[in-house]
Parts: sequence; structure tokens; C-alpha cells
Amino acid sequence: MDASLPKAERLSGKTTLSRLLDGGRWGATAHLKYCWLAGEGDLNRLLVSVPKKLFKRAVKRNLLKRRLRESYRLQKSLLSATGIDLMITYNSPEVLPFEVVYSEVGEILGKISSKL
Repeated sequence: MDASLPKAERLSGKTTLSRLLDGGRWGATAHLKYCWLAGEGDLNRLLVSVPKKLFKRAVKRNLLKRRLRESYRLQKSLLSATGIDLMITYNSPEVLPFEVVYSEVGEILGKISSKL
């Protein structure tokens, strides 16, 4: 499987996002919250969010978003199905190291795969 994260695999658009938030299934790990919805597409799509309420500085928010996207990119082969829309929200007040973010994203992908 390709280990890149092209623009087609990014979740965007008001209608798509509202469909995900309304009909998606929610879950959480120690530092992350996530919402996912199995759709009918042939690509899995990702949206990452780091709230401004937790991190006022854009530099820290961007760092954490890069860590979330990279963790997903390296482990996206753990998702067994296709057509899954996934939103991951950072939910910890401290900046976590990449290894912690990586393991929690892997945990999220494992939980989703087991429920399909």
C-alpha cells in the first residue's frame, strides 16, 4: 500500500463533515478523541483537529497536526476496509512526543478495524 497522504485522502467540506459528526461513532484514547463513519468511497479520508482553546500558539497546533497526520500516514495500512471517514481531535493540554501520538493513533486504527 502507498504510504503517502495525498489531498484526496483529506476530509473536507461542510456537508461531509456534518454527516460525519451527525452519524459517526465516537471513541477516545488517553489523549485523543475520534469520530469515524464507514462510507461507500474507495479511499479512507482523514481530518485532524487541535483546538485553539488548548494551544493558543499556531506553531504548537501545527506541530501536533503534523504529528497526527504522520502517525496516520505510517499506519494507515492497519485499516482493513476502505471508505472510512475519520476525524481525530487532540485532547491533551500538553505537547506529547511523537511516540505517544503514534501509539495512540495505532490504537484508534486497531479499534476501528476490529469493529468493521
